[in-house]
Amino acid sequence: MLKSLKTFDLKDKRVLIRVDFNVPIQNDRVRDDFRIKAALPTIKYCLNAGANIVLMSHLGRPKGKINPELSLIPVGESLADQLEMPIKFSDDCVSEDAHNVSLGLRGGEVHLLENLRFHPEETKNDPIFSAKLSKHGQVYINDAFGTAHRAHASNVGVTKNFSRKGMGFLIEKELQYLSNALKKPHRPLTVILGGAKIDTKLSLVTHFAGIADYILIGGGMAFTFLQAQGKEIGNSLIDPSMLSTAKAIMSKARGKSKLILPTDFVCAETMDDSLKAEIHNVGDIPPQLMGLDIGPETINKYSEIILNSKTILWNGPMGVFEVDGFHNGTQKIAERIADVTVNDTTTIIGGGDSAAAINKYRLMDKVSHVSTGGGASLELLSGNSLPAIYSLEL
Repeated sequence: MLKSLKTFDLKDKRVLIRVDFNVPIQNDRVRDDFRIKAALPTIKYCLNAGANIVLMSHLGRPKGKINPELSLIPVGESLADQLEMPIKFSDDCVSEDAHNVSLGLRGGEVHLLENLRFHPEETKNDPIFSAKLSKHGQVYINDAFGTAHRAHASNVGVTKNFSRKGMGFLIEKELQYLSNALKKPHRPLTVILGGAKIDTKLSLVTHFAGIADYILIGGGMAFTFLQAQGKEIGNSLIDPSMLSTAKAIMSKARGKSKLILPTDFVCAETMDDSLKAEIHNVGDIPPQLMGLDIGPETINKYSEIILNSKTILWNGPMGVFEVDGFHNGTQKIAERIADVTVNDTTTIIGGGDSAAAINKYRLMDKVSHVSTGGGASLELLSGNSLPAIYSLEL
C-alpha cells in the first residue's frame, strides 16, 4: 500500500525528498519554474511539520559527467526565493561534506544536493550509490512524478534502505487524476491527442480506443491516419511505417469509440511561411503544401464535442503552436477545455507540449490538473505500472 505524506511523524526528522527540478535554464536563471512550484506543497508541509529537508534531483542529461551548465545552483536560488528563506547547497550529492551538511541540519533547514546525474551510478540504479544517497535521510518521500517511469538509484534503489517511505502530494495528485479519475470517468470521456508523431502516442491511443467515447486527433500524427484512409494530404509529413498500425487502431475503435480526424488544415510550404498560410480541406491540399495546424471547421467540430464532455484528457498540440500563425488550433482547444472546467468537467493535461501550451496561454489554474511528467504520464495513462511508484509499495 502506498503511504501518503500525512501518515508520517516528521518532527525533528531528516526527510530525503526526490523532487523533479529538471527545469529549463538560460543564462544561469530558471526560465520556467512550473516544476519547482509543483514541489512546494510537499516541501512546505514537511517544514511546517518540523522536519529538516534534503532535496535531490537531476537536471538534463550530463551522461554521468560534471557539467557546470547543468548545475542545480540556479534552481537553488529560485527555490530560496520561493520559500523566502536561505537554503544549503552541496556540490556533490554523495560526498562526505554533503553527508555532514545533512546530518547537521537543524530547525527546519533545507539542503539541496547537486545534480544526481553527474554520477553515472544514478541512471544505472547502482546499489552502493543508492546506499550513499540514503544516508541523507531518515524518511524517504518521492515527489518526482516526471521520473517515475525510470528505475534509477534516487527513486527505486534508495527505497530498499528505508522502512519509512511514501509519496509526496504531487505524486498523490498525479495518481488521483491520471489513474483513479480515468478508471471510472464521468462520461462522455473525450481523449484529445496531438503532436508530430504517432509512435510516441501509440500505446495511449491503443489503450483508449474502445474505452473513450471520443478520440480527437490533431497535430502531425493526424496525417498518418488520413493517409491510411487514402486521403490526399499534400506534402504533409507522415510516418509510412505506422500506416498499418493506424488502420488497426481505427479498426479497434470502430463501433466503440468515435475516432475523429480533422477535416481542414492551415497549410503552407514551410513553417517559415505563416504569412502565406492557406486553409484547405482534407483531400484538397495542394501537393506543395503541408498542414501545420487544424483549420476553423475542425476547431468548431472539436469544440462542440469538448463542450459536451464530462471528462477530458489532452496530450499533444494541434499544430506547430510555437509559431504564430500555426498556433490558433492549439490555443482554441486549450481555451475550450478551460471553459468547460468551470462546469464541473474534469480536465487533465498530460504533460509535455500540452503543458507548455496551457502555460503559454496562462490557463494553468483554469484546468483540473496539469501533469508534470511527459513520459511518466504517457506510461500511466497507457495502463502501465511505474517502477518508482511500485517500489514505494514494497
